[in-house]
Amino acid sequence: MNPYLAGVLLGLVLLASFYLTGRGLGASGAMKSVVVSGVEKIAPSHVSNSGFYSKYVSEEASPLKTWLVLEVFGVLIGGFISGAISGRLGLKVERSPKITNRRRLIFAAIGGALFGFGSQLGRGCTSGAALSGMAVLSVAGFVTMMAIFGTAFALAYFFRKNWI
Repeated sequence: MNPYLAGVLLGLVLLASFYLTGRGLGASGAMKSVVVSGVEKIAPSHVSNSGFYSKYVSEEASPLKTWLVLEVFGVLIGGFISGAISGRLGLKVERSPKITNRRRLIFAAIGGALFGFGSQLGRGCTSGAALSGMAVLSVAGFVTMMAIFGTAFALAYFFRKNWI
């Protein structure tokens, strides 16, 4: 998709999210909800005695019924439908000819784990902290986006051999 059109559409989705739900977009909290729900099933006493886990358990509803988990499921289903409609549905590893599929998948897993860890430290992911934060003119949103792009720019030199 044209990146300018995609940017406009993403902005409209963000605006609709604020208007319809009163919240912005986000995804990293969904993983936290899934983890808390899993730990609660295995060790409920640990969850109730933990200062961290107990903050995320609700007596009224399961953490798996939170809006973030439903949003992530919607994103997955929407991506699947988009890929099917555009004829791009299939398993494929996008990589440079200079690296193997295995190396690409290892780097993707390491990068995903680091980004997930960072999103928990920074109290939000790109969409939650940066995109939604910037939409409401939050200083933290701008700092998050500068940190994400600044780190990517600083490290690109060292990892460029994997992509060029």
